Amino acid sequence: MKNNILLARHGLQKEDAKSSPQGITSQLLNRLMIAPGSLENDSSIISTLLEAGREINSPGPGMLIDPLGGELPLTDFDPYIRGIVRWLNELGIHTFGSCDGHGKRPAHIFLKKFPNSKQTEIINAAVPANVKCRIDGKNVRLTYPLDNQMPLLDMAENLYQLSQNPGYLKNLQADNFKYQLIELLNIPGASTDERAIRLTMKNKLNRLLDNCFIDRKGNLLGYMECGTGPTILLSAHMDTVEEIICDREIIEEGTTLSSSKGILGADDRAGIAAILSILNRVRKTNFNGTIKIAFTVEEEIGCRGSRGIDKDFIEDVAAAMVIDRRGKRDIVTSNGGFPFCSEEFGKLFEQAGKLAGMEDWQVSPGGISDAKVFANYGIPSVNLSAGYQNEHTDYETVDYLATFETVLLVESLLHNNMIRKLDTCQYHHNPENIV
Repeated sequence: MKNNILLARHGLQKEDAKSSPQGITSQLLNRLMIAPGSLENDSSIISTLLEAGREINSPGPGMLIDPLGGELPLTDFDPYIRGIVRWLNELGIHTFGSCDGHGKRPAHIFLKKFPNSKQTEIINAAVPANVKCRIDGKNVRLTYPLDNQMPLLDMAENLYQLSQNPGYLKNLQADNFKYQLIELLNIPGASTDERAIRLTMKNKLNRLLDNCFIDRKGNLLGYMECGTGPTILLSAHMDTVEEIICDREIIEEGTTLSSSKGILGADDRAGIAAILSILNRVRKTNFNGTIKIAFTVEEEIGCRGSRGIDKDFIEDVAAAMVIDRRGKRDIVTSNGGFPFCSEEFGKLFEQAGKLAGMEDWQVSPGGISDAKVFANYGIPSVNLSAGYQNEHTDYETVDYLATFETVLLVESLLHNNMIRKLDTCQYHHNPENIV
């Protein structure tokens, strides 16, 4: 581990020596630099800082220090939360007290002010997978494995990275997204036997949607009202092309996931995971309208689920987004000579990508998917990349960062209300008969 990251985990950085040569932070840093073996690992740093803290004068643990008016007394902070406190304050999330729990109870951080939505997003994104975070007013409670306080240092490292590069937020959120995707990848559900994945998804959607139900074909449907604007359909299919091998392992290399044997199942569990993430985030956007969800069955054997969907459910849908395209940053608007929507409708998604800082989302032709079925019903539709490659083979992979970027694309489109109730008529084309 590089020294600057190792130092950051404990609330220090090399530049501290220049900013305030006689300050507490500089004194701690100097002790680390001269103590033999002090920069070998987290334990050696903690040991050195504890010893140094007993010798360096500070305001004392009973003092409430205003981070806006003076230097943080790092010598008085518990060793496993020192870094979290330092970088929260650097990010403008000011604190006035903390405790790392001493390996016996949850850690606590007390904030000076109630965190706003952006600050809450930052805190939650920085929390490692093995730590649970609860923000209750001005109190941030972190529950971690009591026999291992290292995850608190991991959180400090994440906050440091954010303080250096705000764009790192996407990487942290994608990493959290990965765990939800992996959960879905391990649930069986080959075509015609989607019971297990449908039950899991219904339990999740019951907590997210206003209403959730199963239609006669077995599709899982639901909706969430967020205003009086247009109704948007988000869809992915629950079935896999063959059954997932129960004793396989998921292999992680960088941001790519693969299966040790058999199919991975990212076609289309990646699309389902993306839609779940969108639902978790949409109420924090400016979206004005209704979100409808269609998790379909039997897509892999002829889009039977979407062809048999309850027609009353989709009669008011102004636009449909299916997330079931291989690769990354494709906006599929046609299948050969059959258009799923107008050219103008497809371009809306390119514009949404640009607004989200992703310039290379592009309209392209594609293959068979539920998007064609919804287009046949007269609904302007697109099929968006879900991040997977080599679907239907033992070499299937998924880039979970690319999948999460699809979440950001849809979120951008919804947040900017780019599909408006009175405009959607211009995107419709004449529907063909379902075959």
